[in-house]
Amino acid sequence: MSLRPARLLASALAVTALLTVSGCLSREPDRAGHAASDAPSTGPRSAAAPALTAAQAQAALITDTDLGSPWTPTEGTATWRDTLLKATTDLPDCQRLLDVLYADELLGGTPAAHAVIALDDGDDQAQLRYQVASLPPADADRTLAWLRTLPQRCGQFTAATTAAGPQYVQVSEAALPPVGGARQGLRITLTGQPQSQYDDPVTLTLDVAAVRVGDDAIALTNGALGTEPSDATRQALERGVQRLTQIREQGRVQA
Repeated sequence: MSLRPARLLASALAVTALLTVSGCLSREPDRAGHAASDAPSTGPRSAAAPALTAAQAQAALITDTDLGSPWTPTEGTATWRDTLLKATTDLPDCQRLLDVLYADELLGGTPAAHAVIALDDGDDQAQLRYQVASLPPADADRTLAWLRTLPQRCGQFTAATTAAGPQYVQVSEAALPPVGGARQGLRITLTGQPQSQYDDPVTLTLDVAAVRVGDDAIALTNGALGTEPSDATRQALERGVQRLTQIREQGRVQA
């Protein structure tokens, strides 16, 4: 082979190698900084939902119209709240349950944005208290997890009251409609001793529910002396979750 053809061959091989390296370098940033062209793009992560405002929480409340007759706006705190729920026991978890029921703080303290409504059923001497609050999902889940333990920890215990004497308390799980992202219900009864042999025992029946709805939460207590109108619990939660979801959707459209 002559010297000139050998030089030409060497130059061609050098150019080919340079183009190959150049092509590899041009594709390397794509591998490091971007998805490959045939992989789906995930796009930016969505921002966290803004906290519920006080006005939104108020608008998300149910009303007596949602439950129908005989429910009406409350005329005051039910007499059995002070008489029976203001009670003491030596069991820490059970005392906490009594305390949050009496203070109406099932969701824990006073959330940043919250609204409460109370409704009365005069026919059954029942009162339903309903709360909507802006609550981080982790906080709501801690409340739900605690409630789930109570049928085992506080299934049966005795509580002392000043106005009504000792109360035999039973706590069991209660079924709730499939609403929200997570939920927990309890059925609580407090039964006192009759004042005389001619009297019947007085029983307070209380349905308790907590529901996580996205970045918000709903709490409900529905109680009456005797048997409370349990269908009101289902109606309140179904209508309430639907309304809260609509309020959130309206907020996203207006943002």
